[in-house]
Amino acid sequence: MDKLDPSAVPPDVRDLCARLREKGKKAYVVGGCVRDMIRGATAADWDVTTDAQPEELMTIFPRAIPTGIAHGTVTVVKNKQHYEVTTFRGESAYSDGRHPDSVTFVNDIEHDLARRDFTVNAIALDPIDGHVIDPYGGQRDLAAKVIRAVGVAKERFDEDGLRVLRAARFVAQLEFSLDPETARAIPACIDTFKRVSMERVRDEWTKTMKAKSPSRAFEVMREGGILTVVCPELLLGVGMEQNKYHSFDVWGHAMACVDACGGDPILRIAALFHDVGKPATRAFSDKTNDYTFYEHERVGAEIVFPICTRLRFSNEERARIQDLVRYHLFHYSDDWTDAAVRRWVKRVGKDRIEDLYLLNEADVRAKGKDALSAPDLAALSALKVHVEKVLVAGAALSTRDLCINGRDLISELHVKPGPALGELLDALLEVVLSDPTQNERATLLALAADLHAKKAGSS
Repeated sequence: MDKLDPSAVPPDVRDLCARLREKGKKAYVVGGCVRDMIRGATAADWDVTTDAQPEELMTIFPRAIPTGIAHGTVTVVKNKQHYEVTTFRGESAYSDGRHPDSVTFVNDIEHDLARRDFTVNAIALDPIDGHVIDPYGGQRDLAAKVIRAVGVAKERFDEDGLRVLRAARFVAQLEFSLDPETARAIPACIDTFKRVSMERVRDEWTKTMKAKSPSRAFEVMREGGILTVVCPELLLGVGMEQNKYHSFDVWGHAMACVDACGGDPILRIAALFHDVGKPATRAFSDKTNDYTFYEHERVGAEIVFPICTRLRFSNEERARIQDLVRYHLFHYSDDWTDAAVRRWVKRVGKDRIEDLYLLNEADVRAKGKDALSAPDLAALSALKVHVEKVLVAGAALSTRDLCINGRDLISELHVKPGPALGELLDALLEVVLSDPTQNERATLLALAADLHAKKAGSS
């Protein structure tokens, strides 16, 4: 199409461009916002490009923030919204595989569009009259649902190693396919990709997890050699046959699980890794004539910790992912007593329960055995009811819930601070988990006195 309805552009953005026009400058909205307009999707960010030089931008918008002024970018704030305004530019070589050695400011929009990554992101729109500038066939590729590099794919990827990961993300985010020539260029540019920081990789993964089917991106990463660099541990599951309860190999099951898992990106990262311990624990059982994966959840938790460290997840995120991998496998049945449910809640932590429900359901559905999934899903529903019953009853689930604390034991029983104090509190909690009626101050002090005396007598 030659034109779009400019009224779809926010008024503040149109006003910003009109201000530049009043000063005799060209101004267009460009990139993902135009792509999303054409797709009929909601644009998250609105970026403006102009032939105004950086110093002119600061004159026209005196309150602009010089966020990247050396590269021609300032941020204009209107009604508390931030809009990046960047001078048309060309770029020199990328010696570090991430940033241009230098930029050259240019006068025409087509020259500026030539430096962009993919054709679908190399479309500009005049927000005043709606005129579309699309020299690289971005609209055609949007209609065909194809991600294609601008110009020569290898050159684009060699300029910026992160682009191979962005290609994978856009395949998932937009639910597009990857142009074959663009896909073939990825393995040839892996050395450039290796220069990308793990923080940037983590950020792209997190964005990818917001897609409906993140597996589309991870398949691109696998086929292009990206995972060989970033996370070879995941590749050990490729082609690894499972048991009769699964339709897919370990890799395929992980892909199905991450797609089926609801929740936020970090939970879906946990889904990606939930069976990372299976390759190390697979064994063949003559008794069942099938494969087993005993303790794969424990081994997986050990494996995923250094992966999360390598990918620069925060301590909180890393702990959450590790916990979910460690506790994702559970088999509830009607013979679980209230005490058994309380112990399960204590073990996994109350703040992990909702995550584990979502992960467990995704795990079951990702087996690809619909006929076998109904009992497991029914068991999960029953567990939810039982857990809710236990939580409503208000039973103690941690030492913090006990009617006495460490200070009481120190003052009343003269227990010395240290590991023994914690062990005594843990022992009291075990009693209360079995019988919540024991959670009374006098009862617990009597129990603690008895336990402490026995401990002192045996030492």
